[in-house]
Amino acid sequence: MATGSNQKRTLIDKLDELPPERVVEVEDFVDFLRSRDPNLTQAAGKVSEASFKKVWDNTDDAAYDQL
Repeated sequence: MATGSNQKRTLIDKLDELPPERVVEVEDFVDFLRSRDPNLTQAAGKVSEASFKKVWDNTDDAAYDQL
């Protein structure tokens, strides 16, 4: 894979080779990547801990806590 300023050119060259419907998919994926917020994902996980505590903390699954 190319590095530095060549990365963008390499990606553009690859996009130029795709059919239009695939370019739309790539654009959707790029929009998705741009919209992701890692802090939001962590916050959602933290908030859900209390809800899942009874499921996660039980004697049946205690063996998994040691892994």
